[in-house]
Amino acid sequence: MPDFEKEPWSTVLAVVRDDLIPITLIAIAAIVAIRLARLFVHGIVKALLDREAFEGTAQELSAVELKKRMDTLDALGGRTLQAFIVMIAGLMVLGRVGLDIGPAVAGLGVVGIAVGFGAQSLVKDYLNGALILIENQFGKGDVVRAAGVSGSVEDFTLRRTTLRDLDGVVHTIPNGEIRVASNLTRVWSRINQDVTVAYGTDIDKAIDVVDKVGVEMAGDPQWKRRVLEAPRVERVEALAEYGVTLKILGTVRAADQWAAGGDFRKRLLAAFKANGIEIPRPQRVVLARDPRDRGLDVGLAPDQDDLAEGTE
Repeated sequence: MPDFEKEPWSTVLAVVRDDLIPITLIAIAAIVAIRLARLFVHGIVKALLDREAFEGTAQELSAVELKKRMDTLDALGGRTLQAFIVMIAGLMVLGRVGLDIGPAVAGLGVVGIAVGFGAQSLVKDYLNGALILIENQFGKGDVVRAAGVSGSVEDFTLRRTTLRDLDGVVHTIPNGEIRVASNLTRVWSRINQDVTVAYGTDIDKAIDVVDKVGVEMAGDPQWKRRVLEAPRVERVEALAEYGVTLKILGTVRAADQWAAGGDFRKRLLAAFKANGIEIPRPQRVVLARDPRDRGLDVGLAPDQDDLAEGTE
């Protein structure tokens, strides 16, 4: 059996006791912390998404979509926390082997500040993207207005959102620029139509015609499952310059709001024509006068007859 009080065994024992064992313990603690960090992040993400799924706007998401979002957020939060743990463990190991980590810590601090200032917009993009996922503000296929543009969401990542507008133009928006996101296709939407009828129209008759058109549309097999509430006159909205304005409201499935609104207006025009109800329009009166009228100064150059009369 070796004598650990003599060289070289005493040196080996000192290295094992003073360096190898502490470094091993640091590595084991780091591995355990990395696993716990993964579980910690997963628990927080799951709690947030479960709350949104039961109480918030994520109720209509499928289990597959929720799982996909949870995996994305797990990866972001887990990797960030694990990188921080590895960095701390590495500095502790360097300190145990006798290296001066003061300059390294100072250098990391300076680099961290520089990166923080340079990449703060990138960090903002990722954080805002994570919040959009957790709160289910929108997803692929939704029609949204965000950062001054509108269109259908073609792609969404934690860093940016891609929209395609009605003209086919693709807009790429960093998530950090999205302050207000207006989702136009969330569950249901309104047919919100103002219609003006001419003064002298029987308002009760006009209201009956509008309500009848709404009921017929809601009963049409084409729209029966898509119209949630038949369009009807809600109130007399205004006494306008050219006539009486009626406010018409109805409820349809969000994705069908544009097609439903167009079909309702088409039916309404036909019903108004059949019932003799006039939609007023500005009237223009054109006066035509003979430029030879002596009573008018029309600024025309004199002709030969005018010159002949002037010499008499």
